[in-house]
Amino acid sequence: MASEPTGGLTEYIQHHLTHLAPHASKGGFWAVHIDSITVSLVLGVLFCLWFWLKARKATAGVPGKGQAFVEIVLEFVDGQVKDVFHGDRRVLGPLALTVFIWVFLMNAMDLLPVDLLPWITEKFGIGHFRAVPTADINMTFAMSLTVFVLIIFYSFKAKGFGGYMHELFTAPFGKHPALWIPNFALNLVELASKPVSLAMRLFGNMYAGELVFMLIAGLFSAGAGLAGWALYGAGIIGYTVWGIFHILIISIQAFIFMVLTIVYISMAHDHH
Repeated sequence: MASEPTGGLTEYIQHHLTHLAPHASKGGFWAVHIDSITVSLVLGVLFCLWFWLKARKATAGVPGKGQAFVEIVLEFVDGQVKDVFHGDRRVLGPLALTVFIWVFLMNAMDLLPVDLLPWITEKFGIGHFRAVPTADINMTFAMSLTVFVLIIFYSFKAKGFGGYMHELFTAPFGKHPALWIPNFALNLVELASKPVSLAMRLFGNMYAGELVFMLIAGLFSAGAGLAGWALYGAGIIGYTVWGIFHILIISIQAFIFMVLTIVYISMAHDHH
């Protein structure tokens, strides 16, 4: 149910798109969004606790439903890593699992009613609270930049400092000194495009989905009388239909983020 907007649908949406941030925060890319950080940390802890409990209670016999589900997820993620990455998977496997489940859980917060968490936090005097961390570009860039650091780390680890520098200056056009600068420039563009594409793809899809939920929620209080009830019914139907479809979106986006993370790190191991 949407809370009654005092200034129309536009003000309602603007209110819900405002992050909870310290007064000292200047906004923009470097702003500290307490709501995104809090939700992501809570979901991360719950994910770790959930899998730890299942691993602790795992049996060699017929597994329960919870253990079977966890094993299916583990086998699915490990299969994706095995298909793309042919090196030691002891680090990349758990990393891929963490990325997939954590991003999925953060995306799934979009399925909660738009006004639920803001209504709860208002009871504690908190005026703004956004529930979907992946609809926050600061959060998606933080994750993608972490992947970028891993790409650089594995590039140096697999090729050494000299080998990686040689690759940056000699691929793809060749070793001639006149081509060093063009090669280096193109490789920098390629490197920069990886975290940008990761962050923007996830953010764009989740932000759009969140905005659609807000627009539909605005129908709940868009009118009075018979027209109001008609819009209310349309809002319920629209919310349900979009929610079911959105389950596919949040799953695909988590899968894409995981697969691209694996692919980018695998590419860091390849020698040109």
